[in-house]
Amino acid sequence: MTHPRDRTRQRYLRAALMAACALAIVACVGRAEAGGCDFEVQGEGRVAAVVDARSLRLDDGREVRLAGIEVADRAKATAMLSALLVGREVTLRGQDDTPDRYGRQPAYAFLEGGEKPVQSELLRQGFALASSETADKDCAAALMAAEAEARAARSGTWAESAVIKNAESPDDILAGIGRFTVVEGRVLSVRQAGATTYLNFGRNWTRDFALTISRRIVPAFEAAGLAPKSLENRRIRVRGWVEARRGPRIELLRVGQIELLGGN
Repeated sequence: MTHPRDRTRQRYLRAALMAACALAIVACVGRAEAGGCDFEVQGEGRVAAVVDARSLRLDDGREVRLAGIEVADRAKATAMLSALLVGREVTLRGQDDTPDRYGRQPAYAFLEGGEKPVQSELLRQGFALASSETADKDCAAALMAAEAEARAARSGTWAESAVIKNAESPDDILAGIGRFTVVEGRVLSVRQAGATTYLNFGRNWTRDFALTISRRIVPAFEAAGLAPKSLENRRIRVRGWVEARRGPRIELLRVGQIELLGGN
């Protein structure tokens, strides 16, 4: 027969074990939330100034370009970054710290003790769009989720109906030549010409909106279940830089540029 004092001790041990397990779960969840863009540390420093809507200057003179986003509202993004970062310590994370042509180090900036990059907050507020240049799938998914949150809440730039362009309005898309643009529509046909595959959203190939994809890129899309031919007659959302080649074009370079939409 177990002594009452032993039973009490066992209850305390069980409670302590449950508490330890709960703390471990919370810690794991915190790491999972941070895991999207939680790359290797590339440096640390104090933010001396916000240069523009996606660039910072640290107190040692280094300039940092916020990776993974394209700015949608420059004035509000700059104001938010200034209020959030100036005078604060940040940790820089990323996969490649090679400076861009302006000498800025691309990175994901984490405030001291923060679990998510500053980029996520800009996206959630609707002041930025998720870039098409994020190669890491987990990071891209985390950024897209933050953008989707703002889109659902119609926050920031998403309060405007014209943020997403209609693939059936090529002139409207062409007006944004040289800009990062998000377009939605149905792929009417998929055609190949030489080493380039065209995803056409209209009947007039010389005027209507289309996506282009190089032969060397196609295997990556096939591996992700997005073979170009499989997209025919499907509604998609695509993001990238608008070019003018007769009609407006966006070149597909990464799988993350395409999202399949409901109602296909």
